[in-house]
Amino acid sequence: MTASIVGWAHTPFGKFDAETVEGLVTKVANEALADAGISAADVDEIVLGHFNAGFSPQDFTASLVLQADPHLRFKPATRVENACATGSAAVHQGIRAIASGAARTVLVVGVEQMTRTPAAEIGKNLLKASYLPEDGDTVGGFAGVFGKIAQGYFQKYGDQSDALAMIAAKNHKNGVANPYAQMRKDFGFEFCRSESEKNPYVAGPLKRTDCSLVSDGAAALVLMDSEAAKGMNKAINFRATAHAQDFLPMSKRDILQFEGCTVAWQRALEQAGLALTDLSFVETHDCFTVAELIEYEAMGLTPKGQGARAIKEGWTQKDGKLPVNPSGGLKAKGHPIGATGVSMHVLTAMQLAGQAPEGMQINNAKLGGIFNMGGAAVANYVSILEPVK
Repeated sequence: MTASIVGWAHTPFGKFDAETVEGLVTKVANEALADAGISAADVDEIVLGHFNAGFSPQDFTASLVLQADPHLRFKPATRVENACATGSAAVHQGIRAIASGAARTVLVVGVEQMTRTPAAEIGKNLLKASYLPEDGDTVGGFAGVFGKIAQGYFQKYGDQSDALAMIAAKNHKNGVANPYAQMRKDFGFEFCRSESEKNPYVAGPLKRTDCSLVSDGAAALVLMDSEAAKGMNKAINFRATAHAQDFLPMSKRDILQFEGCTVAWQRALEQAGLALTDLSFVETHDCFTVAELIEYEAMGLTPKGQGARAIKEGWTQKDGKLPVNPSGGLKAKGHPIGATGVSMHVLTAMQLAGQAPEGMQINNAKLGGIFNMGGAAVANYVSILEPVK
């Protein structure tokens, strides 16, 4: 690949009443540039990932990044959006700018502010990431969409409530060591498995602990041409990237297979000349626990219908054969939509640089995989990263 990550920044994810989209953007932009050890004048292009969909009254936000430093004025700046994969869309757009020769250094920022929006509006905004002619009246919003997916999976493969609770417990346990995570609490299997006043059913078989959090936050990274990156203090290379877009209507595909996820993983692994088992860890898109379960199958970790094996046999634990979501995932970390994909790349780069927070670091991490998904397996992005040797 032609691009490397040479600097990064990440706010905590959570509920921030005093923050604005502009403030979050400028904070991480400046911190990422400082971390890379470059000035704003060195940036050739800017890409902002911001879903919005009604969460922020300020639309047309690409130029907000310029507020970080006057030397960013007149740089090309573009906002991209691809539902919950918006952050990875921004990263991949930056890589393309470098690969085309249009830029040598790209500043990528991902942001979302969701918590100021009333609860009813949150559900309405998120449902815009589905096919409204079919799903627009779904009770429970986007959780309702994944509740239907979970019900369909249970009907075909049997009750997977134990597996979903184990995924939730794993990710919450991992999130304790992540200082950027919105929820740093180890709930344990029993709490996640049991219906209670604090853990009610939300949609279908999905309980509150099966659903990612509504969040505010931002992340940023600096991409540089890989040849130039060799002279930087640190550099994490893109070994491969892949993007597979599927039909928006779930009626046009088998929604229990996440076929776009499979295609994206296959393309990325083939491009990298790797097998899934070569990876040290994976950060995957657990917007709901059933998504992570199906993604085990879609990435090729288990055969179809056997995803529960991966969690029940400990494969995806932090000390397992393929740790999945050592950061705590969206489940514990939170899911500020436009920031999520950038966050996944930042935290993966930290792991590969040996700079992940204490307790989160995977020992001897050499190759990191990322899967970021928009909608119900509609926008599917995979990145494979490795440190510069």
